[in-house]
This record gives sequence, C-alpha cells and structure tokens, in this order.
Amino acid sequence: MIKAIFFDIDGTLLSYRTHQVLPGTIEAFRTLQGKGIKTFVSSGRPKVLIPDMPLHFDGYITVNGGYCFAGETIVHRNALDPMVCSRWLDYVEGNNLTTMCFTDHEMSINQIDPAVTALHKQLGFTMPPVRPIEEMRQKEVYQFIAMQPAEKDAEVLSLLGHCRLPRWHPLFTDLIPEGSSKAVGITKTLDYFGLSADEAMAFGDGENDIEMLDCVGLSVAMGNATDNVKRHADLTTDDADNEGIFNALKKTGII
Repeated sequence: MIKAIFFDIDGTLLSYRTHQVLPGTIEAFRTLQGKGIKTFVSSGRPKVLIPDMPLHFDGYITVNGGYCFAGETIVHRNALDPMVCSRWLDYVEGNNLTTMCFTDHEMSINQIDPAVTALHKQLGFTMPPVRPIEEMRQKEVYQFIAMQPAEKDAEVLSLLGHCRLPRWHPLFTDLIPEGSSKAVGITKTLDYFGLSADEAMAFGDGENDIEMLDCVGLSVAMGNATDNVKRHADLTTDDADNEGIFNALKKTGII
C-alpha cells in the first residue's frame, strides 16, 4: 500500500509552459491528504526557490537530497566539501563562468548572462542577487549550478573530485556532494517517518530523478520525460500540461 509520494517540481508539479499547478493535481492532493497519504517535494531546487503552491507537503527534499526537512526538523543535510567549493570557484573565475550558489536558506549568483536570463524565463524562478565570488567562498554550500555545456562535465569532475554533476538541462548542471541524491533524501525521509521504500511512490521527468525512481516501490515518469528516464519508471503518464499526476494516480487506483 502506498503511504508516501514524492514529487519533482519542474516539469512534474509545475508546467514548463505556465509555471502553474494544474487543477487535477490540486484535486489529487486533497484526496491524498484525506486518505492520510503523505506528500513530499523532491527537487533540485533549494528551499528559497521552492514556490508557493496550493498543495500540502509533509516534508521537503531539496538541493538533490542535500538538505531535507519536515516542519522545523532537519531530517538530513550534506554540504559540499570546502575544498571542492574552492576548486570550483577558482575554475569559475579562471574561465569567466556563471555560477549560482545555494546555502541552506540563501542563494546568490556571481553574474547575469544570456544563459541565466533564458533559464529564468523558462523556469520562472526569482533571480538570485549578484554577489562576488569571495563572498561565496565564506559560505557552507549545499549546491552550485554550473552554467556550462555537457561536454565540460567530465573535465570538471576530474578537477574537483568528491562531487556529482546530475544534469537535467542542456544549459547547466547541478554540482552537489558525493553521497547526495534524491534517492538518499527519500531514504532518510522514509526512515524519519517510519516508512519503507515499498510504501513509497515517486513522480519525475529529469535525469536527476532517475535514482529517485529506482528507489521506490512505484515510479512514474511524466510524459515530457526523456526516453532514458522513462526506462527507469514502472509507468509513464501524460505530460505536466495534461494532468499527468492526476491521471497516473487514477490509473493506479491510489485516488
């Protein structure tokens, strides 16, 4: 029996086109809450970038599992190694790159460029304040966003070590600690609530959702997911603009 469901945000709970939650998703959440099924965000976004949504959540997995909380309780946290941060910021400065920096409650960016402007338009997030690199060096960082093409990822991993680059967008990749993933966040959250993986379900669409889909008892890929993501899901539903969440929950008999 499913007792907990984990939802990615972008391309899952929120449409890339409208940045809104669909009416069917709102209805589904009300039914889930009435049945006592717990609902969770599971996102690459930091807490400060999670928008207000007309939905109830029992907890949050943020920055790809690096910072997880339920109410006022921190369920799990895993910050980047300071040496990795230092090497990355040296690389950013040396190559005139743009990077976003996320702490537990704050975000910043070193500069605004056309790629960031395009990303802001697509995802509809609040633009971070511009801060100097030296200020970022003083922070406990849970995630950077690296504005670079995929062909540079191997070079960066080789240079930095002890980190991961889960990419879900052609313009950028997340830079997170080794040992952080949505799967880790789900495992820690389920342990906190006394639930098992077999009692959990997950919805996602991005490459950084694959480990999440692999670690639960029932996994759903959105219709807008890549073929690779769909291969890791138990079923594929409609896309984020066509009531994919509502339809999957109806089809599986959960609502």
